[in-house]
Amino acid sequence: MGSSAAANLWVLLGLGIAGIFIMTKKIKKTVKADFGAFVERFQLLPPPQPAPPKAPHPLTGFSFAVSDIFDVDGYVTGFGHPDWARTHKAASQTSPVVLTLVEGGSTCVGKTVIDEMAFSISGENKHYDTPTNPAAPARVPGGSSSGAAVAVAANFVDFALGIDVVGDVRTPAGFCAVLGFRPSHGAVSHAGIIPVASSLDAVGWFAKDPKILGLVGHVLLQLPFGVQRNPRSVIVADDCFELLKTPVSHIKESVIRSTEKLLGKQVLKHVNLGEYISSKVPSLKTLHSNKANGEVKPSSLKSLAHTMQLLWRHEFKNNHGEWIKSEKPILDTVVTARMHDSLDMTDTKIENIQSVRNELKSALNVLLKDDAILVIPSVLHPPPKLGAKEISSEDYLIRTFSLMSLASMSGCCQVTIPMGLQDKSPASVSFIARHGGDRFLLDTTKLMYASLQEQADTVGKSNSSSNVLRNEVSAEIAKEKGNQAYKEKQFKRAVDLYSEAIKLNGNNATYYSNRAAAYLESGSYIKAEADCTKAIDLDKKNVKSYLRRGTAREMLGYYDGAIEDFKYALVLEPTNKRASTSAEKLVKFFQ
Repeated sequence: MGSSAAANLWVLLGLGIAGIFIMTKKIKKTVKADFGAFVERFQLLPPPQPAPPKAPHPLTGFSFAVSDIFDVDGYVTGFGHPDWARTHKAASQTSPVVLTLVEGGSTCVGKTVIDEMAFSISGENKHYDTPTNPAAPARVPGGSSSGAAVAVAANFVDFALGIDVVGDVRTPAGFCAVLGFRPSHGAVSHAGIIPVASSLDAVGWFAKDPKILGLVGHVLLQLPFGVQRNPRSVIVADDCFELLKTPVSHIKESVIRSTEKLLGKQVLKHVNLGEYISSKVPSLKTLHSNKANGEVKPSSLKSLAHTMQLLWRHEFKNNHGEWIKSEKPILDTVVTARMHDSLDMTDTKIENIQSVRNELKSALNVLLKDDAILVIPSVLHPPPKLGAKEISSEDYLIRTFSLMSLASMSGCCQVTIPMGLQDKSPASVSFIARHGGDRFLLDTTKLMYASLQEQADTVGKSNSSSNVLRNEVSAEIAKEKGNQAYKEKQFKRAVDLYSEAIKLNGNNATYYSNRAAAYLESGSYIKAEADCTKAIDLDKKNVKSYLRRGTAREMLGYYDGAIEDFKYALVLEPTNKRASTSAEKLVKFFQ
């Protein structure tokens, strides 16, 4: 008998271990060890430290990764597509940007996934799989520099390089809850990088720590260390926050509170950015007059987004259209559609677009002169779920580009700053400084970062409490309306109103009990019994729920249960005549 039990024990143990092994394999298939961030691993080691009294290299001890769009000597730059890698030779030189960082003391540990030919902003790549977003695993990481953002978010590296064309660093930074910096256009060399849309391309970088973000900026931008300048104006673009798809008022409120705390109320200003751009960029109206009957509709921001999209697709096609035509690679259907929609623009249209860019740059430089910061949301929506159809829609693109186009089209610098979670998805805010204000923007980020995180946490909790209170008040109003409908014998309407109250506040026993009463009048006895049970779970002394459940059970023929309910009601209220009469009647006939 003992040996048999021991054998059974070993069988069960073996099955358990096998189950754990199978589950582990399934988990590994779902989330790779490196979160799917890397396409290739290697090491570029920094030079030896200089002998004292010389200062050590500024990036000593840090590791970084680069998007698979930067050349590294001896490695093929894959550009997010296996056919590109197959038809191109290994690089003979390393991109100067990468070399600068290595010579600055940091170690490059590999290349990261980008969207197919860096021509998307979702972060999904069917050839190399989609990197897993550590901040929201069921949602896209954002692109095109998806792997770089994920590598930083998952703590595989201290910082990472990406290319920002139409938001390709700023978007994944917002989606993955890390810092993302797009410098002023032309401030960092593009040598040794595959061009996407040359006049829009900018080398950007990710980090979790604002100090590291700033150090990388000082090395890449070759900035001398000096006295930090605080913002003289923090300008909140109120109309941009009104465009948000989901309410994230805590972001705007957190920025305002943080600014007041660190810099004083007098620094805060507000602007309707859409109206400002409409008045200062007349070429935008000219460019889109045929589409909008002579007016910039539905907004100047959307018109600016359309303009950037035209330029993006036009320059991408000029750079890579011939290769696509000759090699006929298997492209994502979204990329194919965008290539197909890319129009050959006339010289006049190109000139008009250039006029828009010049006017926008001038307008923002005037708005942001004298050390001003413009505050906008980073993105207008939470990260879409993996495989969501909305990602490929034109409406989604234009909404995203409405804010991303400001820095891309003007050449201004912009930073994305994480601001905690909203409805379990990462939220963020962006600061924009004038063209050439990179050091000022990096310093401002370092100055305000900790306060912004603190305020976001405080305001988020406060808003959560306010929402709970608001829901409770709304639930009570719905309940009172339900009571009135019940009195008027409108039982179906009463059920709907009590259901609304439950949706707003599902922890109130009275709402369930009242809906049970309406169900009883409607003849829905099973639903009435279930509601009473829920009410009793929430409130063990809810006499009405025992009485109503007893009635429901009586009508369903569950007599023993009904008797128990009526008797328990009598325990709570010994003088309750209805409970006494009902219990006596059922005992007499059924016990």
